[in-house]
Amino acid sequence: MGIAEMAVPDAYRVTPQLLADVRGSFHESYKYDDLARETGHVFRPLQVNYSVSARNTLRGVHGVLLPPGQAKFVTCVRGALLDVVVDLRLGSPAFGVHDTTLLDAREGTAVYVAEGLAHGFVALTDDACISYLCSTQFVPGTQFEIQPFDPELALPWHLGLTGDALLSAKDEQAPSLAEAADRGLLADYRACLALYRRQRREAA
Repeated sequence: MGIAEMAVPDAYRVTPQLLADVRGSFHESYKYDDLARETGHVFRPLQVNYSVSARNTLRGVHGVLLPPGQAKFVTCVRGALLDVVVDLRLGSPAFGVHDTTLLDAREGTAVYVAEGLAHGFVALTDDACISYLCSTQFVPGTQFEIQPFDPELALPWHLGLTGDALLSAKDEQAPSLAEAADRGLLADYRACLALYRRQRREAA
């Protein structure tokens, strides 16, 4: 599989090698050793989540407070979606930088999102299903949401939307980036780097 860092530092695009024949195809989606070697991040999934969405559903921008933080390995297992990762780590040289990936179940491309980064997507097909491998289990009260249409972020949702976005009430009412920063909802870049270094020592 190919693993390449995205425009957002500590986010990686994972492209599998599909083995196809008349029956269909097979591919390896996630390999612990390969991801650790190529990224320097230790990622051991402790929870798996699935989300099914209608066309034009927009979910995000979401993250998990640090601590505990949460890294994610995101794959589309049915249909297609436009995935967005944005660096919201306060003090990061790449703060506010985003990158997009087309995740199509037929291709198996995945995105690794490190702790401290935020994530969202828009469904490109009806009944699109996304899979999240998560480094931590759900801890109530540690999730945060940012208003996905905040002009300060200027995220390119229009690349995937063909009509009005279908949003949850929570996402519609989410704070702006500036409000989230004022409330202390964003991770500190130095704390994230310390976490990444600790993970590498534990893996050595």
